[in-house]
Amino acid sequence: MPHADRLFVLDHTDLIDDLAATDRLLIIQDLDGVCMGLVGDPLTRSIEPRYVEAAGQLDGQFYVLTNGEHIGSRGVNGIIDKALEHPTRAQQHGLYLPGLAAGGVQFQDRHGRVSHPGVSADELAFLSTVPARAVRFLADLLASPPFALDADDIDALVDVTVLDNIASPTVNINPLHQRFGAQPERYRQLQRALEAFMDSLLQEAEAVGLADAFFVHYAPNQGRGPDARELVRDGDDGNAGTTDFQFMIRGAVKETGVLVILNHYYFQHTGHYPLGEAFNARQAPRDHYALLGLAKSSFDPAHMPRIVGVGDTVSSSAHTRDGQSLRLRGGSDRGFLTLVQALGETFGTGNIVAYVDSSGGEVRRPGLDATHLQRCAADPTLSPWPAVEGITDAADPLRLNVVFCGGHAQYVPFFCTLAARRGAGRTDIARPAPISGSRARRDSA
Repeated sequence: MPHADRLFVLDHTDLIDDLAATDRLLIIQDLDGVCMGLVGDPLTRSIEPRYVEAAGQLDGQFYVLTNGEHIGSRGVNGIIDKALEHPTRAQQHGLYLPGLAAGGVQFQDRHGRVSHPGVSADELAFLSTVPARAVRFLADLLASPPFALDADDIDALVDVTVLDNIASPTVNINPLHQRFGAQPERYRQLQRALEAFMDSLLQEAEAVGLADAFFVHYAPNQGRGPDARELVRDGDDGNAGTTDFQFMIRGAVKETGVLVILNHYYFQHTGHYPLGEAFNARQAPRDHYALLGLAKSSFDPAHMPRIVGVGDTVSSSAHTRDGQSLRLRGGSDRGFLTLVQALGETFGTGNIVAYVDSSGGEVRRPGLDATHLQRCAADPTLSPWPAVEGITDAADPLRLNVVFCGGHAQYVPFFCTLAARRGAGRTDIARPAPISGSRARRDSA
């Protein structure tokens, strides 16, 4: 049975053989929790040099798609520089991770040339003020009852919690869950306060003429409410719920990034941009079916690659609303993985959705029950759904074809082996894709 038709595959040997023999392959991959462990303080993240080298072997077949950023004090480029023997090696040899960051509005090539296509100077200027505002807000909040922390504690917590990203300033409260997780009501009060703070930023942006320029992304989330806004996932003493409160540029959602990446893939392999050289995430439709329709009308099926989408943030939880039982499905990787799945069905390419279990890191979230999934692999009469509770469910339209229960420690060797098989003797790349947009810059992180 093809991998695209299977669920929760644990044995990856056949998958490597399958993908190594695929004529046209495109891997679209998230970063945190997938090739790096989830940590409380982003400044402590690390990446394996062999993974960086393997990504370089997959030139033209691999792009990242992340809500984090390439550049800045907490960008992935700085982590790569530290991982390699010489700090200039990545830039000189094209070992930075190509693709989209900040949800899809920060584009980078392999040599660290970065641009923000479709983003205005006024929008970037407003974003630059958000970290300082978040520091003031969070410091005042933690100094007040019921938190009432002392000044030294506040300074230390704020320093690791407020992420001064250029295009997606973020408050990551995982360190605060470690502090207040045993007091669920207090932790949820903190979540509510940050939700209100993010709403106030949207109102301030509107007041200065930037209405509809931004939105707030919550990760993990519980999908969207009736107003199409993402829903905060409450934390408790066993689960951190929503930890990332990201103030982002409107249009910066990962599913639109899939089409931007495909546009660059086609140029790299054919010398032609099907959607135009300047196409960016802000020009893409926001509806799933409109995105799928644009892909059908624009991309030549003869050159459509087989896509492997890799993520770690997908959620599904049971709730009761107005006496009705319902499932709330969300997660920052859900949208792009769903589009990858739909593209495979539409173009007949056998696309694969791969899920990396990141619950073993410092961020508490639902994890896979590997033991039960192994029993299911041996006995198909067993139901796998108890093993994936909190992540997916039997009625979920998104199907997780392949799973890595061992997290990034299992995925990285798989990725390196595949890259070695794919990278040997390749000559099919037409030319490197140039940076598009008017705000190209050299990373100095």
